Amino acid sequence: MRKQKGITVWFTGLSGAGKTTVAKEIEKQLKARKIYVQRLDGDIVRKDLTRDLGFTAEDRNENIRRNTFVAKLLTQNDIITLCSFISPYQKARDYARQQIERAGGSFIEVFVNAPLAVCEERDVKGLYQQAREGKIENFTGISDPYEEPENPDLELKTDVESIEESSEKVIRYLEDEGYIDKKEGEAIEGFKARFSGPEPV
Repeated sequence: MRKQKGITVWFTGLSGAGKTTVAKEIEKQLKARKIYVQRLDGDIVRKDLTRDLGFTAEDRNENIRRNTFVAKLLTQNDIITLCSFISPYQKARDYARQQIERAGGSFIEVFVNAPLAVCEERDVKGLYQQAREGKIENFTGISDPYEEPENPDLELKTDVESIEESSEKVIRYLEDEGYIDKKEGEAIEGFKARFSGPEPV
């Protein structure tokens, strides 16, 4: 098992921006490296942990509060915790960071940034169209606001980046900041690059 430190990686963005897709790819890569990782996804937790909540501002905040508590526990136990939530309000995201950092954990906010038009094009369920027709209330980006992160730790532009490129940004951050070890091959290449100068004469 590789050395690792717990951290909450909080993906925020519009529905269809690619939060879940990127988190799944990161999860797959980390598991292949025998790294402990857990993924919390908005669609999944709403089937159980927060199934009693709707999409009003109050319910959205309660949704974040509950999931923050779970993420905090996982992070304290040195799990790489990938949280994929629209989490449209800056105040709620700041709350998540404060709670986890006050408990001694680490937190990074990752803005999964795709234009609204792109998100609508990706919407195979037709949710955006239903929201525009007034069939779905409190839909983020249409009838409810999305507050873009003021100063995200990372920004993934999924309309121009591939899944692999976006995932690599996050993994590279985790490596560079010491939350996970670098791949063995990368470490060896880095050693060669630093010590491949001319032989002393």
